[in-house]
Amino acid sequence: MSQDDVVNLFKESGALLTGHFKLTSGRHSDVYYEKFTLLKQPALCTRLCARMADTLRTTGVRTIVGPTTGGIILAYDVARYLGVEAIYAEAADDGKGRVFKQGFHLEPGQKVAIVDDVLTTGTSVDEVIALVRRYGAEIVGLRLMLDRSNGKVRFDYPFAALATVAAESWDPAECPLCAKAMPLTQRGSRKF
Repeated sequence: MSQDDVVNLFKESGALLTGHFKLTSGRHSDVYYEKFTLLKQPALCTRLCARMADTLRTTGVRTIVGPTTGGIILAYDVARYLGVEAIYAEAADDGKGRVFKQGFHLEPGQKVAIVDDVLTTGTSVDEVIALVRRYGAEIVGLRLMLDRSNGKVRFDYPFAALATVAAESWDPAECPLCAKAMPLTQRGSRKF
């Protein structure tokens, strides 16, 4: 599966949107990759997960970790292809970082790969990295469906995205769409 194939899956599924969006990071953008539009379609999502799994086969990974919410789906399916376990990192109750709940834990030295959906600033991946490191587990790889930072976000672990795109984002104070008084785009009942 090529990078163009991945971007086309976003387009074909209706997951590539244009407008004026507030991203999870708080930044604004004129393009939004609505991962849940793609993730709700198992026939498409599983193709991406199979490809992520293929890139992890030689790493010795024993556990796939994904951040809530989209990462749950990806971690489960990537782990299924690899025949290993999947666990999920949820937001801490105090809103600072990630924690394992549901009795999930890691052992020191356990080989772990972290998977996530769309990368903009890397905050959620950094939070999962910090959590995995607290357990003393070994991170053997990071895999993402889409890197919208165009490779600007870097990690200290083997990292690969199925596709990398240049999608601009701005601090709200510097957003050219806000300067034009363009309202934030809404889709359904969800605000962006």
